[in-house]
Amino acid sequence: MLSRRALLAAALQDVTFTSKVDVVNLLATVRDKRGQLVTGLTADDFELREDGRPQRIQYFAQQSDLPLRLGLLVDTSISQEKVLPAQKGAAYRFLDQVLREKTDLCFLIQFETLARVRLGFSNSREQLETTLAGMDTPTRREMRAGSGTALFDAIASGAELMKTQTGRKALIVMSDGVDTSSDFRVNMAVEEALRADCLVYALYFFDPAFYFAGMPDGKAILLRLAQQTGGTLYELSKKMSPEQAFAALEGELRSQYSLGYVSDAPKGY
Repeated sequence: MLSRRALLAAALQDVTFTSKVDVVNLLATVRDKRGQLVTGLTADDFELREDGRPQRIQYFAQQSDLPLRLGLLVDTSISQEKVLPAQKGAAYRFLDQVLREKTDLCFLIQFETLARVRLGFSNSREQLETTLAGMDTPTRREMRAGSGTALFDAIASGAELMKTQTGRKALIVMSDGVDTSSDFRVNMAVEEALRADCLVYALYFFDPAFYFAGMPDGKAILLRLAQQTGGTLYELSKKMSPEQAFAALEGELRSQYSLGYVSDAPKGY
């Protein structure tokens, strides 16, 4: 059995918060030393501190049935040409397994040189899958007109869509993490996601053959986006297929704890 200290340390690895006046709400994912999700905890298993000061937990629940508000952000830049079919195939299965048509909503953003909302919030698997099927990498003619990858702009666009939503909100990014054409920068994208109470989950798809002159460190960018918003990076490999990554992501979305407290600090502290 994990100690409370160990549980708290695990919980704080994946946390995001919002503040309205003095009310602070947090979502936490708890894992054991083997990386397995820990369920069945109570408020007594958590300790909250604000700037070192203990806070009383006033709201607590293990959230398993909250409506999901998801955004699938699909990198269709030319560097993803060979891995895009695997991305789309895994995304089809994820939507089929996770999306509850009476409860959950999902939108689709495609990004290459620009970020484009291809489909707004929808609860129709058929509509989502049809739109996803139509996403493709640029043609050679289109590439001559300009090419790039607007990852950070895509996250900012997704966060803007999320601002008016309630429930558990997550942006799911499928990309190699290389950004070459965004107006936003990585810190700005993180700030936009935090303002929207939105976690970023990243699936690291990359084609090493494309970067023959050396692989940019896109994984570090995706890790930063995920960690600083409370999400997770899934690095795909022989041990982690896209299907396994999406299954793990689903487990996180369905196994988080919601905690709330009223800050003891005066307004403007």
